[in-house]
Amino acid sequence: MESNLLKYIAQLTETTRGSNQLFLGASPRASIGILMAAKALAAINGRDFVTPEDIKESLSPILKHRLILTPEKEIEGITVDQIIDEIIEQVEIPR
Repeated sequence: MESNLLKYIAQLTETTRGSNQLFLGASPRASIGILMAAKALAAINGRDFVTPEDIKESLSPILKHRLILTPEKEIEGITVDQIIDEIIEQVEIPR
């Protein structure tokens, strides 16, 4: 796996920890889960390399139960998936 993709995973999880919409962000262990899931997706799709799309596709299943919204966002009806989508938009995709 390319180092820029590892940095991408780290940036995504770090962004969750800095989000004012989340009471609790993703841990370093979540980063490992994203990495393993992205590798598995690549293998399932017949590739021996991971793409940024594999990482993005892995985020929701890995992070959904780990992220805790702030009470205000829960009241507003915001979902964790919406926050994950926003984080994907915020972090620059490596080229």
